[in-house]
Amino acid sequence: MKTYFLMISIILASVSTSAQQRMPTLFTIGDSTVHNSSQGLQGWGDVIATFFDQAKIKVDNRARGGRSSRTYVSEGLWDQVLAELKPGDFVLMQFGHNDGGAVNDASRARGSLRGIGNETEEIDNLLTRKHEIVHTFGWYMKKFISDAKARQATPIVLSPVPRNMWKEGKVVRASDSYGKWAAEVAMSEGVSFIDLNEISAKQFEALGPGKVKELYFLEDHTHTTPAGALLNATSVVEGLRALKNNPLAAFLQVRRTGS
Repeated sequence: MKTYFLMISIILASVSTSAQQRMPTLFTIGDSTVHNSSQGLQGWGDVIATFFDQAKIKVDNRARGGRSSRTYVSEGLWDQVLAELKPGDFVLMQFGHNDGGAVNDASRARGSLRGIGNETEEIDNLLTRKHEIVHTFGWYMKKFISDAKARQATPIVLSPVPRNMWKEGKVVRASDSYGKWAAEVAMSEGVSFIDLNEISAKQFEALGPGKVKELYFLEDHTHTTPAGALLNATSVVEGLRALKNNPLAAFLQVRRTGS
């Protein structure tokens, strides 16, 4: 009898372990608007786990401040995610804020080429001292998507969150640059797209520039307070819920009545 109960216990433990192993992971990748560890600041990826049922899905924020789509690849950060990515996982990707920097300089050298084409620029990187072939923003985004698909994971593309920049009473959009290119990449690769730039910009405009500065930004027009991070995370979830076939629907917390 003791042997019987011991066998049952082993089987149940094995089933429990297998269930935990099958729990999918939602990876977030991006820059400091997604993850920010500076005092008084946060990125939306730092708080988005609260919107998910963490008994069903693990949320792992792998964004890194200061990175562009290019340097997220060239520094091996994407390889680290890929090493853990498994079938049934998800990747939320948001880049663009740092992709407009210099392609080659001695301080950051993080810029990607503009657009979504196959153009390249061959450089001897003044910062890393390495030879490098630099691609377009779209090329790197497509790489994230194709690599994730190859692991049987689900990639979801987001346009970059808006900066606290205004013109004629409206938040300046990224609809003619990185937001546009992110959307075009998602469409060409047949994956879901969330126009985070537009969703959060509308939230900003409902409050006005004075209140937005007071609540969501401390020292500059890009990095958000915890309240700003929460607003952007809420916008991400709003975008997910609006998708025709939301791949994360089963993992989102049930909305309370009136919320």
